[in-house]
Amino acid sequence: MSATKRLSPGDRAPAFTLPDANGKPVSLSDYAGRKVIVYFYPAASTPGCTKQACDFRDNLAELNDAGLEVVGISPDKPAKLAKFVEAQELTFPLLSDPDKDVLTAWGAFGEKTMYGKVVTGVIRSTFLVDEEGNIEVAQYNVRATGHVAKLRRDLSV
Repeated sequence: MSATKRLSPGDRAPAFTLPDANGKPVSLSDYAGRKVIVYFYPAASTPGCTKQACDFRDNLAELNDAGLEVVGISPDKPAKLAKFVEAQELTFPLLSDPDKDVLTAWGAFGEKTMYGKVVTGVIRSTFLVDEEGNIEVAQYNVRATGHVAKLRRDLSV
C-alpha cells in the first residue's frame, strides 16, 4: 500500500475553497478565529454516510455550544449534496470536491483496505482545526456509526 500523506496535530490545515450544496464557495479561512470540525466522507446518500451526517446534525447544537462548527466534504457534485441536505434536513455545510484535490491534501484520499481488498478511495476522516488554522485532532479510518459520540467524548463536549 502506498502511503498517503497524513496530517498530524500541530500541522497547518491545508487551505481550501469549495462549493457548497448551493454552489456558493466556502473557504477554510471563513472559519478563522473559530474551531471547526472538518470531516471527509465517501458519498452522500449512502447508508454509512447518511448515519454519520445525521449524527453530526443531531449533535450540532451541543457542538456549536462548545464553540465547534462542522463542515463535511465529499467528492459528490453540488446537485447531489443539495438532495442529500434536503432529504436529511442537514443544517451544516457540505462541500463538493469532485477533483479530490482537497481530499488528497488532507490525506483523506488514497489506498485503503475494504472487505479485504486494497482499493483507492475516500478515507473516512475527521479533523478539528483550531482558531489559528492548525490541526488539533486528526482521525483517519473512522467508523461512520458511533463516530460523533466518540468525538464528543474525545473533545469532552
